[in-house]
Amino acid sequence: MTAATTRAARLSRGSQIEGRSQEELREIVSHVGAELELAPAEHIIEWAAATFGERFCITSSMGDAVLAHLASKVVPGIDVVFLDTGYHFAETIGTADAVKHTLPVNLITITPVQSVAEQDAQYGPDLYKRDPDLCCKLRKVEPLATSLDGYDAWATGLRRAETHNRVTAPVVGWDAKKKKVKVSPIARWTDEQVETYIAENGVLVNPLVYDDYPSIGCWPCTSRVKPGDDPRSGRWAGQNKTECGIHT
Repeated sequence: MTAATTRAARLSRGSQIEGRSQEELREIVSHVGAELELAPAEHIIEWAAATFGERFCITSSMGDAVLAHLASKVVPGIDVVFLDTGYHFAETIGTADAVKHTLPVNLITITPVQSVAEQDAQYGPDLYKRDPDLCCKLRKVEPLATSLDGYDAWATGLRRAETHNRVTAPVVGWDAKKKKVKVSPIARWTDEQVETYIAENGVLVNPLVYDDYPSIGCWPCTSRVKPGDDPRSGRWAGQNKTECGIHT
């Protein structure tokens, strides 16, 4: 069975359960959140796909393809949402292209309402220097929120080991801002588990990871990290900012 055929069958099943209300979605979270806390990542994805059908997707920043690889094994043809901010490294765009052509997934690339040039014209050049929070809002937070309108649940590659702000991230939780179920299948994974999965499965990794960029965002706001330093220290270095706003 091809990925397209598998996806068609999944969409047919999912069409029966689409359009749940916020109350129903929160109820689902309250019943399964604790139950799935210790479940393997594959089981969490399988549950989400069975529960939400076509209204479930995963998102990827293309630092690596771990989540996309996991999901493609469980749900061939699954939607993978990639946000092209207009400020990505060429290597990040290349990783997204490689995922599209090597994994059985449906890569959906979304872009902000304004191009970089249009944003510069309205707000002035280099908004990321003067107001990085606004830049992230315009180029990341709002476009992603809009792109998720057709879904009831979305999965992220967020992990608790990444930052102090994420140590309490639930495996299955309610995203109050987006009013959707947020699934983090690999939230409990350590750095070592990620590395082992990549090595054992030949998973695609953004080449910048091997060039001292352990956490990759937009090129103006991402710098190399010295060995031994916090992997996230290269994001918005020198500024009082640690998150783009997608996960806060």
